[in-house]
Amino acid sequence: MKIVISNNYQGPKDKILQLIKNFNREGIHVNDGKRNNIKVFDLNGKKVNIKSFKIPNAINKLVYRFLRKSKAERSFEYANHLISNKIGTPFPIAFAENKSALTFQESYYVSEHLNYDLTYRELVTNPTYPDHESILRAFTRFTFELHEKEIEFLDHSPGNTLIQLNNGDYKFFLVDLNRMNFKKLNFEERMKNFSRLTPEREMVEVMGREYASLIKEPSDKVFERMWFYTEEFQKKFQRKRDLKRKLKGIKP
Repeated sequence: MKIVISNNYQGPKDKILQLIKNFNREGIHVNDGKRNNIKVFDLNGKKVNIKSFKIPNAINKLVYRFLRKSKAERSFEYANHLISNKIGTPFPIAFAENKSALTFQESYYVSEHLNYDLTYRELVTNPTYPDHESILRAFTRFTFELHEKEIEFLDHSPGNTLIQLNNGDYKFFLVDLNRMNFKKLNFEERMKNFSRLTPEREMVEVMGREYASLIKEPSDKVFERMWFYTEEFQKKFQRKRDLKRKLKGIKP
């Protein structure tokens, strides 16, 4: 098994490798495990998360073996890139991969466990959440900071931003990091980056006004493009869900 460990964690290297090897037998689940499994472990008195990525299909086994970096390696590298740009994410500890001469099997990403108060999803499901608009505006400023630092988080979706409230000094941390681009973003790319976050028009209006004040564009222009991409995503999402239900024989 190949393993790469952060310089900050070279001391417990053997312990980290042991936790990974015992992933299926130990640890506490923190997600439903439908796609990838995430468990919490104790590392010399400190909580750490280990994410076990689903073994890829036959074609991707070859792709990840010979042509493309694994999701685990990308998560580790992108986390380090975020931290170097002063963007919040749980501190990256290690990644590990199990390969043979011809194929790719398991991979793991290890990071420090982060305590948080809510995710963006709670803002979507609970419009009466205390200081809802203030948090939403702060989140929009955080997204603007990502864009200004030439970071396009392709999985910018409700569950992938952890939020610490800190008595109004909100802190935001990105997770599920394996899909990112690093480039200068044009206006349309910035607007599209909001499309997965919420189907609620009122929330998009708030984000649109806040982002407009930061990018120095008219509010109606910013909102119109944000809402256009949001509706486009929601339509695609609904069609995909309906197709899955149809294939499973479930009536709408």
